[in-house]
Amino acid sequence: MNQPQAALVTGAGGALGHATAARLAADGLDVALLDRDTEALERTAEEVRKAGARALALTTDLRDAAAIESAVDRTTAELGPLRVLVNNAAVYPARPFLEVPLSEYEEVVAVNQRAYWVAAQAAARRMTTTGGGSIVNIASITMHGGWDSLAAYVSTKGAAVSLTRALARELGREEIRVNCVSPGAFPTAAEEIHEDPEGYTRHVLDHQALKRRGRPEELASVVSFLAGPDSSFVTGQTLEVNGGWVMA
Repeated sequence: MNQPQAALVTGAGGALGHATAARLAADGLDVALLDRDTEALERTAEEVRKAGARALALTTDLRDAAAIESAVDRTTAELGPLRVLVNNAAVYPARPFLEVPLSEYEEVVAVNQRAYWVAAQAAARRMTTTGGGSIVNIASITMHGGWDSLAAYVSTKGAAVSLTRALARELGREEIRVNCVSPGAFPTAAEEIHEDPEGYTRHVLDHQALKRRGRPEELASVVSFLAGPDSSFVTGQTLEVNGGWVMA
């Protein structure tokens, strides 16, 4: 009987993390779920269990490096070898650049950038001893052209791509693949920052080649591809999933 294998998804309580965790469960992985929202985590855990996989819901403050390390330890102890890490969590306070306090910028970096580093390092240290694995970092379409009042968020999403390339180069010898997915304007809680949701949807559709909004499951399917064996010779890449808004 094959040994169970695990995935870990940060930001698993949000729409994209929820869909990603459910898809990885359907792919046959047990899934550890990290988020600071306990109720949202439990909803995602229920979807994972419905797919026939084990779920480990861990309420975690991703600003706390030690908490991330502990979560990775619990994942391997309770679910088995860690094969997939999806760095998905992000915060996105909207404020004009000239008004952003340093404390707010530092929090965005802690969640969107430093946590990616810490989780990837903790996961990779374990993957090197169990035959390799796949790390998928989540970036954002915003990194291509900037976005008003989101300078901190945008800068960390660009950093996710650079980290992906650096880790892919260095960890390839350990059979650890590292790739990135850059989502477009999916309908998630992040859209609450826009004062006119209907106007924003019109803006999105004006720019996309595909004249409909994307579904979280469509992003999850790309993460699944990069996490799984069908992409076994793919590393260091960033896949744009944005309905043809930005074509890279």
